[in-house]
Order: sequence, then structure tokens, then C-alpha cells
Amino acid sequence: MDELRRRQELADLMGGQDKVRRQHDAGRLTVRERLAALLDEGSFHEIGALAGKAAYDHDGELTDFTAANFVAGTGRIAGRKVVVGGDDFTIRGGAADAAIMGKQIYAEQLANQMRLPLVRLVEGTGGGGSVKMLEQLGHTYIPVNPGWDHVVDNLSTVPVVAAGLGPVAGLGAARLCMAHLSILVEGTAQLFVAGPPVVKSGSGENVDKERLGGSGVHGQNAAVDLVAASEPEAFGLIRRFLSYLPRSVYERPPTIPPVQPTGVRTPCWLPCPVTGVSPTGSDRSCRQLSTRARSWRCNATADRPSPRWRGSMVIRWVWSPAIRMWPEAASRSKAQRP
Repeated sequence: MDELRRRQELADLMGGQDKVRRQHDAGRLTVRERLAALLDEGSFHEIGALAGKAAYDHDGELTDFTAANFVAGTGRIAGRKVVVGGDDFTIRGGAADAAIMGKQIYAEQLANQMRLPLVRLVEGTGGGGSVKMLEQLGHTYIPVNPGWDHVVDNLSTVPVVAAGLGPVAGLGAARLCMAHLSILVEGTAQLFVAGPPVVKSGSGENVDKERLGGSGVHGQNAAVDLVAASEPEAFGLIRRFLSYLPRSVYERPPTIPPVQPTGVRTPCWLPCPVTGVSPTGSDRSCRQLSTRARSWRCNATADRPSPRWRGSMVIRWVWSPAIRMWPEAASRSKAQRP
């Protein structure tokens, strides 16, 4: 037991003090700090904490241990159980080819089989593997993408939320976009297929991360759904989003007693401002609103935080007897927008 505790302590060090300090200097939290901020206090149960690479001396004693750069497990958000997985950028920049691949796959499988919401905290890269990994392994896993069938299947089974919390490229970019709600943090997170060095080598153009894939780009082009001002705001959006949804398609969503918002002049179940039709019966819904401004001013969301929706987002109000109305996102191209 003492040896197991020692190894757990080594895993908790992540990439070491220097790498953790570098993460903080960049204005970003570590993966374990993120899990503590997102989940209910004390609810995180880590799975596979001791997966990694170890070194031993001639006597078989452990001399060094580097944990896999992906932390996964279960926890609770507002008392409801979820599966959560996060990239550890302090270990080889969160690169997927440096991870224990089975951990990411297992997190996807666990959410699917247990029918639990899945939260991805993405800050890393990946894909075909770095030159270093190709030299060590002698092969690449391309064109197969292990575990991607679970990623796809989860979208029709459980709520999936992904937050881009730092530079995200390659396979990390795909994991961020393959979600029901994707969030990008302003200023500290970027999303691209490949980073500025690849762009420079291919086209000779010098671009920084923000210009290539920052919130100013993806807040307008529909690659992500929301832009958060900070990591704590992103975690609040995740909690809020999941509070509207059931744990899986096999359950009903949670309900709360309907409460009329205070300080408003009209009830929140107004007729649709476009069609003039009032919601009636058990299937109450409004058609898509013609402008974001109209939908955002609806009294039903007077207490919402104010993140920026992506430029090609319109809102459709869907009736729920428990919460009156809630926004359902529906993306459309710019050409289709009025």
C-alpha cells in the first residue's frame, strides 16, 4: 500500500514543478485544478491514475514515473454523476501520441455503457504521431483512429460537452468539435488543425495562434458554440448546460418547479415573435427566431450568463413543462441567415 501511495504521489506531480509553473504563467489551470473547479467537492474518482511510464533500477526498485497525460474518471455535477476526462498539458503538451491511448477510449466507452454525460477538458494535440513517437514505435496508427466509433456513438446516446482550454490541434481539435456543446476560452485557447509552424512551412506565412485559431476566429465561423471569458466561466456553462439535460436518451430530463422570473413585464411563454403563434398543448414549440438579438432578450433567460454565441447560431425555443422554455441551438450558414 505504501508503494501504491508513493506512485499516486508521483502521478499527482504531473509534469513537474517547472511545467506546472509554466502552465500557470500562461494563465491556464492544470488538469487536476480544472477537475476540482468543475466537479462537486470531493466527488472525483480517478480511473487509471497509475497508468504511465516507469523506470526501475537493477534491484527492481522504482526510480522514476511519468503518468499518462490524460486524467479520467467519474465525478458529480450538482449531485449528478458524469464521466470526465482531461488532457494534461504539463506532460508533452497533452499530445495524444504520448498518452496511454486506452484511457481516452475507456472514458468514451464508460460514458456510453454507463449512460452518463461525458465532459472533455481538451488541451492537447495528436493525430498520426510525432517524429519521436514514430521512431520509438516504428509505425503509426493512421488511417485507423482507435475508439472513434465510441466518440460518434456517444452523440446519439449521452450528452457530450467539450471545452477547449488551451492550444488544441489535430486529434484534440476533432475531440473538441465532436460534442453537443463546444466551448473555447478567450485569450488562452486556440483551435486549429495544425499550428503556426506548420502554416509557415507550408505557405511561408507568419501567423500567431490567436490569428490562426483564436476566439476572434471561431467565435464567428461555427467551429465552436460558445466563447467563455475564462476557465471558471466555461465550467459554469458546462454545469448550466447539463442541468437542462437527462443523463442519457433513456431517461427524462430533470425537472424543477416553474418560477416566474422577477422584474419582467411579461410572462416567459409569450407567443413566438416571428409567427405570433402561442405554444399550446403538450407539444409546445416556436419556430426559429429570425435574429439572435430577439432570442437573447427573451425573459426566460434573464438570469443566464452572457457568453458570446458563435456567429452562425440561431435559437429555437422548445417548450418544457418544467422550465417553460429553453434554447436549442441550431446552426445555419451565413448565407442562410436573414
